[in-house]
Parts: sequence; structure tokens; C-alpha cells
Amino acid sequence: MAGLATSPFTANAATSSYAKEIAQKYILVDTHIDVPYRLEEAYDDVTQATEKGDFDHPRAVAGGLDAPFMSIYIPATLEKEGGGKALADRLIDRVEAMVGRAPDKFALAYSVADIKNNFKLNKISLPMGMENGTAIEGSLDNLAHFYQRGIRYITLAHSLSNHISDSSYSEDRPWQGLSPFGKKLITEMNNIGIMIDISHVSDQAFYQAVELSKVPVIASHSSLRYFTPGFERNMSDDMLLALKKNGGVVQINFGSSFVTEEANKYRDKVKSHVTQFMTDKGIADKKDAAAIAFEKAYKEKDPFPFASTADVVDHIDRAVKITGIDHVGIGSDYDGVGDSLPTGLKDVSTFPNLIQELLDRKYSEADIEKLMGANVLRVWQQVEDYAEKH
Repeated sequence: MAGLATSPFTANAATSSYAKEIAQKYILVDTHIDVPYRLEEAYDDVTQATEKGDFDHPRAVAGGLDAPFMSIYIPATLEKEGGGKALADRLIDRVEAMVGRAPDKFALAYSVADIKNNFKLNKISLPMGMENGTAIEGSLDNLAHFYQRGIRYITLAHSLSNHISDSSYSEDRPWQGLSPFGKKLITEMNNIGIMIDISHVSDQAFYQAVELSKVPVIASHSSLRYFTPGFERNMSDDMLLALKKNGGVVQINFGSSFVTEEANKYRDKVKSHVTQFMTDKGIADKKDAAAIAFEKAYKEKDPFPFASTADVVDHIDRAVKITGIDHVGIGSDYDGVGDSLPTGLKDVSTFPNLIQELLDRKYSEADIEKLMGANVLRVWQQVEDYAEKH
């Protein structure tokens, strides 16, 4: 995105003009932003400035964001209820409508070449990734359909195990990793040119996917388990080493509960205190007015412990230490983690704050370019090149 943005920039006072220049100079790719489902729940015109949410065009321009992957999010409950494919098509329609309303601001992107071309045209690319393979509905024809519609990565599962893969969140692990269809799907995704996203899957499924894939995989919005012990949704050090061997990238999630143990355990701590209060008072219904009042008072006394920009960069630091500079990137989860975003990184205008923290830690401009997007574009290009030959 050539030239510095003129729209308001939510920056820390210490953020330098150099950090802002870097944000504008190189292609900045964020592999997970939940705009389509946000609009499904409450419509907003993100081609203009919006009061709600974490993303809109002016803020994206201000932050230097060039290629936000629009997340085509499919709730895990639709695995049993049905309707996943229909919802996916509707959310893709929403992304296409964004471009249709503002073709001077946004452009669809189906390839790495599209990203680079749109960047030269000062347009924000809107590539798409599907969060939860439930929408495939067991059909390789549907895989081809979604490729034609622009899906370029698929998160194999979400918060519940599905017909493709076990989930990191689910106690139910029917497949002990990937299902027979899931294993076949890996091969077909390789052949058609869709990146395999291992965020959300169980450890077993991760290792099986890496073993089966002929090309690098991505973790589109995951952070490191080292900082959140016991939180399987994040990646362990051994998984990072396997990802490095595979050639893939981990895209760091900004959500505070992904970043610090204190934030990660906060919800359980609140629930424990509320449960104890209800037991002491003989209250059975959590919707009881006294229980609700107690929870509100507790949160006011002990508010949610937001992570910081520095905490996020701690994850980047450790991932780089383990995998090297070529295997780390950004997958913020903006519009997907509610109000849990770290101080200094509250919306898409704030990427220069992240860049400033990297500069303060002596990352070179070339290294920052890799973290901003060059690494994941390298993986995407490898996936494209493999598919062309198969």
C-alpha cells in the first residue's frame, strides 16, 4: 500500500514514523479476520468507518493491512444440525459484496500473484479461508466448489470434532486424529491448491496432517502453549519443530486468552467463584439475579487481565527462536476474539505498534517483512506450485 495513510491511526505514543513506514512499505498479510460472520450477526458497511468491530477499510489502510484473509467461519454445531455449506456460500457472497460495493478499495484475491498485483494498485486484497471443514459435508465435489469460489485454506475442524478431524477443544476424539475422509481430504487439498490449516485440531490430527501433506501447512491463528500450559489449542514446542521441518508457518493469534496464562485461566476463575457463591447461598439457577450481580461485582473488583503488545511479541520471539525467522507470521483473530484483544493491538489500525515492538527487540526490516506476510505468501506459493503439477 504505497504512501502513508491519512485516516486516523490508533498508535502508542512511542510508535515511530519508521514503524508506520514499514507497515505501508511491505505486504502485510493477516491470515484470520472474522469479518464475514461479524456481518452475519449484525450488518455493518466495512467499506466505510465503523464504530463497532475491529476491522473496516479506513482502519485497515491506517494499519498498513494489505491482505486480510476473510474467515468463512462455520459454527461447530452445524456438523450435526446441517447447513454448513449453505452458510459458507452466504458468507462468501458477503465478501464478494464488499468488493462489489467498493471496487476502488477492495479486490478479491485467488493467488499470490493477485495479492501482489492488488498491492501495486493500492487495493486491499480479500483472500478467503474457511474456518471449519464441516462445510465440506463429506464431498470432494464441495471441496472443488469452494476452491472455485475462492477458498484458499481450510481449518480442518473447529471447537468440536467433525467428520474430518478431532478438535483440540473436544473431549470426544472419535478418530484419534484424522478420519479416513480427512486423510483423503489432505491429499485432495494438496492437489487442488488449498492450504491445510491445523489451528483448532488435536495434536494427533496435527502430526498426521503434517505427515500426509506433500506441501507446507499453516496454523492460521494459533499461539504458543509454552505461555499457556495445558491449553491444547495453542502449539507445543515439539509441534513447532515439526512445523519447521514441514516448511510451514505459525500465524500468531492476538487474543489475550491465547497469549497469557492469566487471561487464559480468567474465565474458569470467575466461574469457580460464582459457583462457590451459588453453593453458599443455595442458588441453583445461574441466571438468578443475585448470581448475576455477584459475577458483575467480581469482574469489577478483578477485571479481565488484558495481554500487551509485548506479550504478543514474546510469542513471536519464542517461535522464531524455535523455528527460525521463516516460519512465523500474523493471524490476529480480529473480530473473532471479542473484547479480549491486548492493549496496543485493539484493531487493525494498530499493526505499527507491533512493528515498533519488533524494532525495539532489534528485528531487522527484512525480518519484519517476513513476519508481516512474506513467510505465509511463500507457503501459499509452494501450495500453488504443487497443485499446478498435479
